[in-house]
Amino acid sequence: MEIHSHNSTTRIPRILVCFLLIYLTFYSHLFGQDTGKWLPDILGDGYEMCQVKQPDDYTGPVVSTVIRKLAPKHIDGSPVTRGALYVHGFNDYFFQSEMGNRFVEHGYDFYAVDLRRYGRSLREGDKLFDVRDMTTYFQDIDSALVIMARQGITEVILIGHSTGGLTTAYFESRCHPEAVKALILNSPFLDWNLGWKEKLIPAITLLGKVWPSFKISQGMSDAYAESLLKRYHGEWDYRTDWKLIQSPPVTAGWIRAITLAQKALRGGKADIRVPILLMYSSASVSGSQWSPEHNRADGVLDVKDIKKYGLGLGPNVTCVRVDGGLHDLVLSAKSVREPLYRYIFQWLAQRGL
Repeated sequence: MEIHSHNSTTRIPRILVCFLLIYLTFYSHLFGQDTGKWLPDILGDGYEMCQVKQPDDYTGPVVSTVIRKLAPKHIDGSPVTRGALYVHGFNDYFFQSEMGNRFVEHGYDFYAVDLRRYGRSLREGDKLFDVRDMTTYFQDIDSALVIMARQGITEVILIGHSTGGLTTAYFESRCHPEAVKALILNSPFLDWNLGWKEKLIPAITLLGKVWPSFKISQGMSDAYAESLLKRYHGEWDYRTDWKLIQSPPVTAGWIRAITLAQKALRGGKADIRVPILLMYSSASVSGSQWSPEHNRADGVLDVKDIKKYGLGLGPNVTCVRVDGGLHDLVLSAKSVREPLYRYIFQWLAQRGL
């Protein structure tokens, strides 16, 4: 692993932006209503889930789902006051129980959120994974933080993978919740990886403003899924109706939302004040058909772009280049992820977390 830190200056957000985001956070506190019932989760092994009714968005009623596994109380009987909150990526949901277990073993209460229109939060008639404005996910994240606070968690490690990395970075850049003490980004989606097709993004972003429901194909590749699933070349099982083997079409509105969030974190506009652990594979791999290289490289994003834009997220960024890492680094081969877990917890310990 290649590790280095980089410092950059931050800029104070405009007063109007701050006001709107404070209002958004308050709105989520006021109207995001959890059922108050923790039910056994599909993962078993002590995992529980609780649904949160969110304010209606452009599709109508929506919910988010909080999943958790609690760490044992301390030997002296005192409660656990530190926790981790994980946000998944696009075409994804929380199923990485090994990661959750590692945090529990290190004394953290582990929480994850399935965002609206994903995984456990899917409702009949939902448009899979669609979003018009990335700030709507702030409500889902904030609701999870409120639940954690009710449980006595005062220190939170916020973790995001891929599009969840973009979402959590955007959230932390704008909202700065006091409880969040560090941000861990697992291959964050900070730039497009489309080759010559990236030239079309500005036009599609404009189209997304006037025709947000216009569908755009993402191709028919199943190479990444084959590198993960046990039935092919991986070692994992998950629900392929929640994490599809072939990535589904997106909308022009979704592309617009992603693009605006990415731009909001560039050029010194990101304002992330907590330490950031930026993790990415040592190489990217392309091709719609699986090859052995897909099992030791990032088959989704350009790792050079992750580092390039990740270094500009805040004044305290630690980069970790993971040899042989997949796009979702915690789903990499055991020989890759075990040293990575050790580094993550060493990094947190060095910061008193």
